Amino acid sequence: MQEQLFPAPIKSVEKGSAAERAGVRPGDVLLRVNGQAVTDVLAYRHLLSQGAATLEIARPQEAPRVMTGVPGTAQDHHRLMLPAPPSLDDTFTFTVEWEDPGLDFEEVLFDGIKKCANKCDFCYVHQMPRGFRKSLYIMDDDYRLSFLYGSFVTLTNLTEGDINRILDENLSPLYVSVHTANQDLRQDLMKWWKLKVKDPQAVQIRSMIERLESIDLYTQIVLVPGRNDREHLDDTVAYLSSRPNVISAAVVPIGLTGHRTNLPDVRTFTREEAQDTLARLNVWRRQFLAERGTRFVFPSDELYLLAGEPLPTEDEYEGFPMLENGVGMIRDFLTEGLSDLPAALPAPRKVILGTGALFAESLDLAVEPLRRIQGLDLEVRALENKTFGKVTTVAGLLTGRCFRHAVKPGEADLLLVPNSTLRYGTELMLDDVSLSDLRAELKMDVRPGGATLGELARVILQGVHSSGTQWGMSAHAVKDTAQA
Repeated sequence: MQEQLFPAPIKSVEKGSAAERAGVRPGDVLLRVNGQAVTDVLAYRHLLSQGAATLEIARPQEAPRVMTGVPGTAQDHHRLMLPAPPSLDDTFTFTVEWEDPGLDFEEVLFDGIKKCANKCDFCYVHQMPRGFRKSLYIMDDDYRLSFLYGSFVTLTNLTEGDINRILDENLSPLYVSVHTANQDLRQDLMKWWKLKVKDPQAVQIRSMIERLESIDLYTQIVLVPGRNDREHLDDTVAYLSSRPNVISAAVVPIGLTGHRTNLPDVRTFTREEAQDTLARLNVWRRQFLAERGTRFVFPSDELYLLAGEPLPTEDEYEGFPMLENGVGMIRDFLTEGLSDLPAALPAPRKVILGTGALFAESLDLAVEPLRRIQGLDLEVRALENKTFGKVTTVAGLLTGRCFRHAVKPGEADLLLVPNSTLRYGTELMLDDVSLSDLRAELKMDVRPGGATLGELARVILQGVHSSGTQWGMSAHAVKDTAQA
């Protein structure tokens, strides 16, 4: 059987490192470590941790172009000269012993992203409108990204080898989408494809949680009204709390868009249903706090906003372990308050804070002290989502199109957009509209608003640049890189 290699392009080489001394250059590729093909940066690190390691490096050589088509056919005049894959025959090796070679790779996954085996009723990818960058349509479900960046996985696509690797390499913690501990209900909600499930045992959520007993698990429950809420939610919380390796459970209401063609009929929570959900979870939270010293189960911000109930205090989030899952984002934003505000601005200024309908009221209350500053005209504007539909009210899914529709050119001096609308490491929104594009079209300054209320105030009053995106590297960034 022919060996399958996963050449890993090298992005940079640390100065003075073993790799530099061996002559490795950016653009070279890693082929093997200790004679083994390497699938990802985790496997690479694991092999290095064993002590002595011999790395095989290839220097890609451009291959001659290849003619397509068949000579003498009717299509002969359309034949093209296409570049062939670069040759990797020019190789060399070097060895390190208990030393980091000094390599930084273009990607963390050398063999590609593992895809989802499910067709969940509430899958957001299935609700995406057309015309976005390809990475947003990737249905990733990769346990390696879960370990590296905290993305949630369902475990249903794991092989026996994947499970053994997680245990052997202690890839802990993992972030697992459970949704319900009732196996029949879980299958009804997630509808995994039998042909995509590599190990029938992987879809058995209780068995998987118990088999991964040495791995810490942060879990999430996406709630669908009338499906896995109420008594089913109680049963799921009871089961998860019984497993020593489950650290906590986040509870998130289903998210919908206006693009649900040929999808199951589901709906969002009513205020009364959200209130009932919080009441049930608060019973559990009080019990867990008394018995364990932790609340264990954490409702998302959206549940509190839907229910019209106040957010918990900072202490109640116990360190914000699942911020990127929408648990505590608003409270974290409010932790740095407003202080030392000036009485007046040197010159009058109109500022628009664009946000989603769900957060607008909370933001409006938070910035009220700023309105006492003479010369500052401050407006919180709730934007209708023109891309995903009115049903989508969260700020993070606003696009450039939404701001173009909601803000008139020249009507303000400064427009602030939520940090969460921006693609990792860039000033690009989901629809690839940049802040520079908006500045030119709207004829005003456009900036990210900041990760905290205090930073938001500094951007407004001092014109400083905010920290940009709130989050570090993520699975979304990996998908973007893979599609570049």
